[in-house]
Amino acid sequence: MKKLFCAVMLLLMGIVGSVSLAKENKVLYVGTNAEFQPFEYLEDGKIVGFDVELMEEIAKLMGKEIEWKNIAFDGLLPALQAKKLDVIIAGMTATEERKKFVNFSETYYTSNQMILINKENPVVESFDKLAGHNVGVILGYTGDIAVSAIDGVKVQRYNGAAEAIMALKAKKVDAVVLDSEPAKNYAKQNKELGLINTDVSKEEYAIAVGKDNKALADNIDKALKTLNENGTYDKLIQKYFGDK
Repeated sequence: MKKLFCAVMLLLMGIVGSVSLAKENKVLYVGTNAEFQPFEYLEDGKIVGFDVELMEEIAKLMGKEIEWKNIAFDGLLPALQAKKLDVIIAGMTATEERKKFVNFSETYYTSNQMILINKENPVVESFDKLAGHNVGVILGYTGDIAVSAIDGVKVQRYNGAAEAIMALKAKKVDAVVLDSEPAKNYAKQNKELGLINTDVSKEEYAIAVGKDNKALADNIDKALKTLNENGTYDKLIQKYFGDK
């Protein structure tokens, strides 16, 4: 009887384990940094935005569910490498340096850098005039890399875009360098801020997965292709960016 009981328990444990594994295989753990409106941001405590809806559509085509993880931008790649995440979608540029550590999907959005200024203190006129000024950037963003390469700039790094914008409004920095769409949003929402367009650091956003998980990147690419062909991608572009 004892042997029979043990056998039944082992069988049940095997079934439960199989169910748990099947459930786990259906879930994608997706990391983002919800401080990058309109790509990802918090609304009533929920992560929303262009990247969020795009990834949800991708997961649907792949037969997957998503568990979202909101992480500081500079913590996303370490979390992916530690296998705490399966995917990153966070307006992340597919740089050659990052490609050494992760696999990227095909490009899903192309952006550039813009300069935000305080209209009451318009001391910066263009990207090549940043030297000698306090310039706010977000840690790990493309703006951080681009501005840090300029001699004579006093770089002020912030963990999030909202923090950098507050510093600009308080005149603690002379300018903030940020990706185009979030920059446009902040200028629209804050009438005291001005916007300077640049052609600096054209960048391609892509979805990141683990270096040992190229199959997942390939499946994401197939889903992106389908979303482009069936019009879903264009509808999301129109919803979040209007006439881009």
